[in-house]
Amino acid sequence: MENNIVDTVVSVRRVTKVTKGGKRFTFSAFVVSGDKHGKIGFGLGKSREVSSAIAKATARARKKMINVNLRGSTIPFPVIGKHGSSKVILRSASKGTGVIAGGPVRAIVEAVGVRDILAKSLGSANQQNVAKATLNALAKLRSASQIAKLRGKTLEQLLQGSSNVSA
Repeated sequence: MENNIVDTVVSVRRVTKVTKGGKRFTFSAFVVSGDKHGKIGFGLGKSREVSSAIAKATARARKKMINVNLRGSTIPFPVIGKHGSSKVILRSASKGTGVIAGGPVRAIVEAVGVRDILAKSLGSANQQNVAKATLNALAKLRSASQIAKLRGKTLEQLLQGSSNVSA
């Protein structure tokens, strides 16, 4: 299963610490890992070299993976995620639409296995906050059976109730 995981480097930043003896450079890497079948994780790694920072971030991302409920090649319902002053809106799209998203949002939804989605990032464009807002939105997704269980109903009662609303 480890071989199926896709790792995407979202950002690498150079961080400078000014000391009495001069400037000390380190690197901060933000990596997203997913299996393209509903599992996703992110990690932040810091090191003096870029490669070891990415390796640390990848290890953390693979360690902290969560399951995301998908419906076919898209998400079951529209959802909003927030982190800091970043806000991400994810909407399900019909088959063949593709991934209409930019930057960290695209990397995350492709890694989780979504092939049709509409996304919009609002507020702060900080890549790490946008990525965390996207993950926050994906974590809110529930399947129909989970929603029915939360409401104390059977799946049939839940689906029957939704057909009455649309009629």
